[in-house]
Amino acid sequence: MGQFILTGSATPRDNLTSHSGTGRIARMIMRPMSLFESQESNGSVSLKELFDGKTEIAAKSNLTIEQIAHALCRGGWPAAVTSGKQSSRIAMNYVDAIINFDVQHVDGVEKDPERVRILFQSLARNISTMATSKTIMEDMQVKQASITDKTLNTYLNALRRLFVIEDIPAWQPSLRSKTAIRTANKRQFVDPSIATAALRTNEKGILRDFETFGFLFESLCTRDLRVYSQVIDSGIFHYRDKSELECDLIIKLNDGRWAPVEVKMGNIQIEKAAANLIKLSKKVDAEKMNQPSFLMLLTAGQVAYRRTDGVLVVPIGCLKD
Repeated sequence: MGQFILTGSATPRDNLTSHSGTGRIARMIMRPMSLFESQESNGSVSLKELFDGKTEIAAKSNLTIEQIAHALCRGGWPAAVTSGKQSSRIAMNYVDAIINFDVQHVDGVEKDPERVRILFQSLARNISTMATSKTIMEDMQVKQASITDKTLNTYLNALRRLFVIEDIPAWQPSLRSKTAIRTANKRQFVDPSIATAALRTNEKGILRDFETFGFLFESLCTRDLRVYSQVIDSGIFHYRDKSELECDLIIKLNDGRWAPVEVKMGNIQIEKAAANLIKLSKKVDAEKMNQPSFLMLLTAGQVAYRRTDGVLVVPIGCLKD
């Protein structure tokens, strides 16, 4: 066991027959590097330790807003992390290669490169939202790139097979009340730099638009939490119900433990976000599910601490698996 680690990138034909490797090969998803792996997070707060009950935290992140913006636009691509000033070009080149080459070959269906580019831009504008296919189609139509629902699904499936997009599924817990839970996925790329590359913007551009920066920051946090949660055998979800109570991210371990996470850029939103986390924890039926292991606010700030109400405030620059 563990004798070999085989890595690679390929686009096998759909009709290609190959041995599944069942019983001999374990498959895992390879993701872009997290901030801890790129040594930008100091790793003073461990996700695993939080789930193990070690929630008395006190730490400090050295990441500034400007550094977060840079890391977000650069992305977690290994070559970009080590390449210096031209690192943002790597994400742009990657997106261009997908649009003009990779997406054409992944399923054998010819696609209009300009339409794919506009789809990228629409997904980037709707990142970290529950935008429907209808919203995406209308957005593309504004750019004079009309598309049918069937064709849109073909394009989206191709991008999923290329590991470009990875939407966040909805979490459906047992609730005390009979509140209807919305089941739509949340739109997300595997790395936030894909969104900034599609929008042809950079760190200076997003620093001038804090609303867009907020959605992209959530994408960055999603990427890192997916990396960290994969290590501890868990998955990432989101929650929203008919009463509009929502939670940006839910970490759910395979053993039943779970924790809600709200992603917030600044301190102004912390009080409301903490109240939402507490409200959600009380809404879940504790008799059918476990109580949350912890409640977390993941921020772009610099100080990690535990609030008097028990909610943990953790800078993304402090987190690790």
